[in-house]
Amino acid sequence: MKRKIINILRGSLFLAFIALMFSCKKLDEFPISSVTPDNFGNSVLQIEASYAGSMNYLWDYWSGYGYAYDPFSNDDQLDGGDLNISPDNGEDLWNAHYRALMNINNALGSIKKGNIEGETQATVDALEAQGKFLRAHNYFMLVRMFGGVPLITEDTPDPIQNPMARASLTEVYNLIVSDLIFASGKLPESWSDAPGKPTSGAAKSMLAKVYLTMATFPLNEPSNYQKAADMALQVIESETYSLVDSVADVFSLANKYGPEMIWSYNSTYDDVATDPEIWTSEIYYDGGWGDAAMDTTFERRWPDQRRKEAYVFTDWDGMHYTDFPEQTPFCKKFFFYISEDDFNGYSSIMNWPILRYADVLLIYAEAANMAGAGANPPQSAVEAINLVIDRANGFKPNPGHPLLTTAMTKAAFDAAVIQERNWELVFEACDRWFDICRKRILNDPKVTYREQDRLNFTTDDYLFPIPETDLRLNKLLEQNPGYPTP
Repeated sequence: MKRKIINILRGSLFLAFIALMFSCKKLDEFPISSVTPDNFGNSVLQIEASYAGSMNYLWDYWSGYGYAYDPFSNDDQLDGGDLNISPDNGEDLWNAHYRALMNINNALGSIKKGNIEGETQATVDALEAQGKFLRAHNYFMLVRMFGGVPLITEDTPDPIQNPMARASLTEVYNLIVSDLIFASGKLPESWSDAPGKPTSGAAKSMLAKVYLTMATFPLNEPSNYQKAADMALQVIESETYSLVDSVADVFSLANKYGPEMIWSYNSTYDDVATDPEIWTSEIYYDGGWGDAAMDTTFERRWPDQRRKEAYVFTDWDGMHYTDFPEQTPFCKKFFFYISEDDFNGYSSIMNWPILRYADVLLIYAEAANMAGAGANPPQSAVEAINLVIDRANGFKPNPGHPLLTTAMTKAAFDAAVIQERNWELVFEACDRWFDICRKRILNDPKVTYREQDRLNFTTDDYLFPIPETDLRLNKLLEQNPGYPTP
């Protein structure tokens, strides 16, 4: 932990030094140009800078989702949750998303005004599509954490001067769906010069996940299962993406933009991820910090397979995690596949996946099964999930984790899909928490393992609290049930 503090101090001193340098520069130079609210966004560069800035709020060094596992510690993957959810749980993420939305909406407003000059309509459409994709992502995260939220778009009057009440769930999801439909039709299949940008496949994949969520709690609109299956199938049949052959290579740096990664929060040497030491034990190399440990019961219930070896850090240099100082396992995905020099130099360039092809296959399997009229899963759903299971087992028979069959009941198959998501997507994009909430299984002893969680459980735990600061500033906001109102 001392090294973490030292590293933060180094960054603070560096920023102070930069500020001092610029404070000494003369400011009486004749401005070559200036950007005002009226002429902002008259170039592709300015619009994309706004989008990049919005992403920086969400994936930043020591902030945003770069250090955001704690609000989700009540899933059954992370060590230490107890369902005593604090009144400020998720507040930093609420703020990060609304800061990001400010950037995005300003850019979309500029596009809508026709400020961009000298570009083709296709270029303008693609810029708008990027913004709408990013806006949909922000609201999709917010609505799953907090429920209905203030719905701010490029057409909304200044929300500071014009406070807003919370929109309904339906209103938020309608905007998300509308934005993603537009993005899926206007974004290209790929970007030759910028692999991290959202694509049409990313928009369709996110839309499939949105429909799947709308089919489950809290909207509970089953007709969306078929929409989710249809959209996921479009991604599958496009053959744009595929599973990485070996599960041990999924998170290799060579595959950070590989065939399986659809859209991620991106890290580079110019803009590194939060120090990888947060993800591992202090016995690893010159020492991890053990911030984001894995629940031991979750690890013990994971069947022996090649995927577990690739994703879970259970031993190091002949020592089992029960002899680690933390006495917990860790998730390999975000530290194990970088070099020792990068690890010790606090230079992680690991991406954080938001959408992977394995996720799309599992979305399809769940949606196609639940949309079906029969008592058993359709063959296509079984084939989709078995692609993930077969790779997880190293393409060998595994009695501890066998392939699924059409002989299963619809309910048993559905439970198996949710469990498969639990293992395959471990520690990614907060997916386990969102699956627990939308399937309403936080208090199910067959699914969530920790007795101490169930002792503290109430149905209010499925939502995070609205931040107290916002409740004080905006009297039109209402708090979620079970949390204090200032």
